[in-house]
Amino acid sequence: MQRQRTIVRTLGLAAAVALAATACAPQGAGAGSAAPSSPTASPTASPSKQDDKPGESSPSASPSQSPSSSSSPSSSAAPGPKALMANGDESEQVRELQARLRQLKLVSTAPTGFYGSKTTAAVKAFQSQHGLPATGSVDEATWQKVQGLSKKPTEQELRPPTTNEVDAPDPRCMQGRVMCISKESRTLAWMIDGKVVSTMDVRFGSENTPTREGLFQVEWKAKQWTSTIYHTSMPYSMFFSQGQAVHYSSDFAARGYDGASHGCVNVRDKKKLSELFDQVKVGDKVVVYW
Repeated sequence: MQRQRTIVRTLGLAAAVALAATACAPQGAGAGSAAPSSPTASPTASPSKQDDKPGESSPSASPSQSPSSSSSPSSSAAPGPKALMANGDESEQVRELQARLRQLKLVSTAPTGFYGSKTTAAVKAFQSQHGLPATGSVDEATWQKVQGLSKKPTEQELRPPTTNEVDAPDPRCMQGRVMCISKESRTLAWMIDGKVVSTMDVRFGSENTPTREGLFQVEWKAKQWTSTIYHTSMPYSMFFSQGQAVHYSSDFAARGYDGASHGCVNVRDKKKLSELFDQVKVGDKVVVYW
């Protein structure tokens, strides 16, 4: 009986590891692969973001009243304007908004299509400048004003090939040796004791194969690696989360943000990544955050 329990527990662990592997992972990683896996790499959830969406907040609480036939339904506060775009959204419309805000010198980063803290701050600044309620979310009045003061973005403006501006580092990046990876600005900053040593553009997984967020560590490295699932080359791979890795992508270099990875963090500047690969050590931290 004791032997049966041991077998069940062993099979359960193997199944859990298999489910955790992503399409970006070497086949069998964590389950018999020659590549070592690190038992200490336990990702932690990144801090949650608060949304600031007008029209979804509760009306101001009114003093409790006993039921009365004279109570008027008009005494409750009216809901605010409906938000067309707000913190946490991701769409092509958000990408256009960001490109227009960039024309207006309210953001300097390239459009990503994700409505995060930088976009929220830029929208608040725009609303304050033009006498609109500074909610940080885009309602119809704000969107019309933005469109009226900017021109329709070109494809080059929506998806510029230039290097993205580095995001503010996550607090977990401020100590030690860290690959600090921002999903919002689509950048990787190699940092040592809070100082940025080098930066590069990165690309992430799609909605179906997302890049995990959290605090990790470099589990192992491979200067030359080929995915045993997709049979694609993954030079300068630095694995950090059950098969997900930072690595060079020729597809990213050729197509830019029109494509996506299967969960890995793609880099398109091969020279920069080769230099980073030589500096990063197994055990160095990796932080992926919005």
